[in-house]
Amino acid sequence: MELRFKKLHPAAKVPSYAHASDAGMDLFTVEAFTLKPGEHRIVPTGIAFAVPLGYAALTWDKGSVALKRHIKVMGGVFDADYRGELLIGLTNLGATPQDFAVGDKIAQIIIQPVEHPTLTEVEAFEETARGEGRFGSTGKA
Repeated sequence: MELRFKKLHPAAKVPSYAHASDAGMDLFTVEAFTLKPGEHRIVPTGIAFAVPLGYAALTWDKGSVALKRHIKVMGGVFDADYRGELLIGLTNLGATPQDFAVGDKIAQIIIQPVEHPTLTEVEAFEETARGEGRFGSTGKA
């Protein structure tokens, strides 16, 4: 698969896989900012994608940023027909301000096939062992 991209900002870093086996490409900020506790911010990457038809680009937390800095990616589905900048919603769930410099990793993006199922309304579903069991239904916390 080919994924075409465009740099929209001179400080934009090309999204990249840190390891050959990574599912997601790292995304980087093109501006320095501080994210205060509880604050939400839309962060520019300076990059636009032309996602192929039949695929979508999904943004996710970057493990180290989420676990060590308590930064959560908020939403992020980029459809195949979107051609604008990848803007990433971040929220600081921690108790301390978090500083980001130009070029810092902020999130990761995964390119994934999209299926459009045929929806069929039914009166009931077939029985399963789990049924309608929710959280804790396996007996473990």
